[in-house]
Amino acid sequence: MRYPTIPMLAAFALFPSALLAQEVTGRLVLYTSQPNADAQQTVDAFMAAHPDVEVEWFREGTTQVMAKLAAEFEAGAPQPDVLLIADSVTMEGLKAEDRLMAYLEADTSAYADGVMDPEGYWFSTKLITTGIVYNTAAEMVPDSWADLTGPEATGNIVLPSPLTSGAATIHMVSIAGVPTLGWEYYQALADQGAIAQGGNGGVYQAVAGGEKLYGFVVDFLAIRGKADGAPVEFVFPSEGVSAVTEPVAILSTAQNPDAARAFVDFLISVEGQELAVSQGYLPAHPDVAPPAGFPPVAEIDVMQFDPAAALADDMENKLRFTEMFGG
Repeated sequence: MRYPTIPMLAAFALFPSALLAQEVTGRLVLYTSQPNADAQQTVDAFMAAHPDVEVEWFREGTTQVMAKLAAEFEAGAPQPDVLLIADSVTMEGLKAEDRLMAYLEADTSAYADGVMDPEGYWFSTKLITTGIVYNTAAEMVPDSWADLTGPEATGNIVLPSPLTSGAATIHMVSIAGVPTLGWEYYQALADQGAIAQGGNGGVYQAVAGGEKLYGFVVDFLAIRGKADGAPVEFVFPSEGVSAVTEPVAILSTAQNPDAARAFVDFLISVEGQELAVSQGYLPAHPDVAPPAGFPPVAEIDVMQFDPAAALADDMENKLRFTEMFGG
């Protein structure tokens, strides 16, 4: 779905920084799960574009951010104007609770269908895909997810647990929805001794260190590791990859909704997407060139994913996974 622009946005496109800087003022409170360095860069870049806005920000992992926010909801005093967190499933939960403010006027016209919430409640800011990392000592070089069910990979696979990782949850649901893979694929991995535990960092370390030869991991860990000399390669499998999109959203209780909308506009603009690239991430915007080591966005096949359905089936899916791999 494409959202129409309003006349004022057309004017903004002619001289965005100068005009928006005059129009947006005040204090903006951001809660984010970005790494500290990325969060600081994001805030600094936004404030450079909008010098009359002062950003206060809190950073923790998505689970901790949501725990803090839940306590604030309970007390009737939510603090943030805007959230920038790991995954769309969490955003869908907030949307279902009427905690988010729609922003239908946001210009998402350049983005592919399915990247943004069709009702304008959250907006993807990057693509963090999950593919296959393998140690260069491995004899079998995988081209597909299915290759990992062969005898060459038996006892040599590690994957992050959806009980720990939001990216792993999205990957699990995405794989389960592929007709040629499905839950049978996960069962096949479990039957051949694949280990599911912890997050993406632990998976990467296990493969880079040679403890295991193959793993499921987010792209930037392996691509950055290879650039730094680690004995790893990253594969975008032929069946496609799953993607975490680090969405941004405005809270329905935002004290400064104008500044919050400007923050959304900045992140999904070409300037904001180029900032994501400079931080080493794939841009969600198809016209922005990716970092070194990544293919163009248009060449990456992202598997279908329905965050609302994933939210509804979350407990059932995680129980099914746990029955296969253990807690």
